Amino acid sequence: MAGIAKNNNITLSAHAPYYLNFNARESKKMHTSQGVLYKTARIAALCGAKNVVFHPGFYLGDLSEKTLCSIRTSLGKVVEKLQADMIDIKLRPESAGKPTQFGSIDELIKLSCSLDNTAPCIDFAHWHALTGGNNSYGEFCGLLDSLRKNLGESALCDMHIHISGIEYGNSGEKKHLPLAASDLRYEDLLRALKDYGVSGCVICESPIREEDALLLKESYRKI
Repeated sequence: MAGIAKNNNITLSAHAPYYLNFNARESKKMHTSQGVLYKTARIAALCGAKNVVFHPGFYLGDLSEKTLCSIRTSLGKVVEKLQADMIDIKLRPESAGKPTQFGSIDELIKLSCSLDNTAPCIDFAHWHALTGGNNSYGEFCGLLDSLRKNLGESALCDMHIHISGIEYGNSGEKKHLPLAASDLRYEDLLRALKDYGVSGCVICESPIREEDALLLKESYRKI
């Protein structure tokens, strides 16, 4: 698979199972999360992927800083094992779409600053669904400014991005939608990405993935 992807200029990325929680109360669940993420990363690397995306966990009533400390400690053991086994892959904690989930942009930046081979996966639909805001050119630029300020210019040269439309309510995301059926201002987002010279990997998570991927591609080229 790695050879086929390379020969066809295809970037591979993996997403770990959604049930992982690196802030789990029970040690068994914590160890399971560590083992599953490690296994996902190892298999993804064998297939030629350079990134593995995952949801880092839930607050479970804890404050942000306590949750960050717990997740950083638990996730750090996975990072150490991957390094010890010389597995070359980057862990990508994904921005949250629900207020019960750990994964604000600030939290992902702090986590990435404290662990090797770790960088955010920015899901712009999730970011928008949390408040119904975060959906303008200025806000998109503000996010990119924050990444550059805290993680360096290199962070914008190797971003991992998810884009789709999204249905949301008071509890955050409900389900992904086609771009045309949503209120996500994807053209403003694409303009911000282009103005900031962002590069990396953009994954379309629309229910009509192929159609919306082409829509994003064509829209970007027109900017």
